[in-house]
Amino acid sequence: MTSATPDITDGKNKRIGLLIAILALLLAFSEIGGKNAEQDALAKNVEASNLWAFFQAKTIRGTTLRTAAEAMEVDLAGVTDPAARDRMQKRIASWQATFARYDSEPETNEGRKELIVRAKAAEAQRDISSARDDKYDIVSGLLQIAIVISSAAIITGVSLLAWTGAGLGLAALALMFVAQLAPTALF
Repeated sequence: MTSATPDITDGKNKRIGLLIAILALLLAFSEIGGKNAEQDALAKNVEASNLWAFFQAKTIRGTTLRTAAEAMEVDLAGVTDPAARDRMQKRIASWQATFARYDSEPETNEGRKELIVRAKAAEAQRDISSARDDKYDIVSGLLQIAIVISSAAIITGVSLLAWTGAGLGLAALALMFVAQLAPTALF
């Protein structure tokens, strides 16, 4: 026989079910945030790597030009023909100007000095995104545990388990805000 009065455990189980649904929604947001942070960290790592490779290429080119200019300066000492001396001095000046441009080129932001700044900025962004991803991983773990513990509350009827699941969910929500707003805070 069924009772006409609602069972008190039905209302309790519905609230726990709603808690589990909210925890699952937060878990979905956490997984999305973590995946986005992971992809951003990977993209920034590639960008930094490319910028450092470009820096190295500029350094090699500059060293080659500087060496050639120095060798030509040595050769210039033995040249007596004024036209040949003039051509050699112009070539040396051209190579030195090119080397100076390789060292710093603010108009294109592609000189060695500018590349260092850009590469370090990309590395800093990579580190922030990586820290964000780490926090989201912890958030996801907390939410998964909260869902399991809350589910156990329905089976066992122990309300403390539901409260523990809710507490873990609140801790995960707080850490989710930290991950988004201050990813390098805490740990």
